[in-house]
Amino acid sequence: MNLDPTVAARLKRDPNGLVPAVVQDAGSGRVLMVAWMSDESLALTLATRQATYWSRSRQELWRKGAISGHTQYVRTIEIDCDGDTLLLHVDQTGGACHTGENSCFDTGGEILASPVTKERSTND
Repeated sequence: MNLDPTVAARLKRDPNGLVPAVVQDAGSGRVLMVAWMSDESLALTLATRQATYWSRSRQELWRKGAISGHTQYVRTIEIDCDGDTLLLHVDQTGGACHTGENSCFDTGGEILASPVTKERSTND
């Protein structure tokens, strides 16, 4: 499947022809995961509304939830101002992470745990 040329022209890909995709829950706004998309995976996603990514480890297309049932129905896709990142708003069924967690960021792996205060942020 080929990507619409007008969409393809807006994208800046890495040397492997991939674009990072930030995946966000459409209801809560929570970031669920970050994945990679090729032109073909983006075209398939646009055609089916089922999130399809490029697996860098397996070097193949990966339809989210094809095996686990933890699917992502894509509501909208946005391209950032530089054309080098996509933002997918999805309805997530089951956990988004391969560990079964709702988000790949549910690991407690915070490296900066305290919030920045308004006063502090204006001094940067």
